[in-house]
Amino acid sequence: MVDAYIKPNLFQSILANDLPAIQAAELAATQRPIAASALTGPAGPPAWTALPSWDVIGTEDHAIPAAAQEFMAQRAHATVTEIKASHLSMVSQPAKVTAVIESAAHKSD
Repeated sequence: MVDAYIKPNLFQSILANDLPAIQAAELAATQRPIAASALTGPAGPPAWTALPSWDVIGTEDHAIPAAAQEFMAQRAHATVTEIKASHLSMVSQPAKVTAVIESAAHKSD
């Protein structure tokens, strides 16, 4: 089995470009590898084909280009919220991400 991770010296520029260097370094040092097969193996039918979807697009994301995020959101017919944030928007902008989650939860009642 092959594991994948972000090289610590590249972590901030790829995933955490809007976080302080010390916080990005801590996240890089404590990251857990993902099985490379998780990125290529079949996953079954996506939940968004049957359930309402929401998407937070970080406009400063260096891991997934905005155009790719927008394509995925449109395909899922997602309610989109754009925020000025990196890939780790849930860390750098927790209040904004929480607001989206709470809004989604209320609409699903």
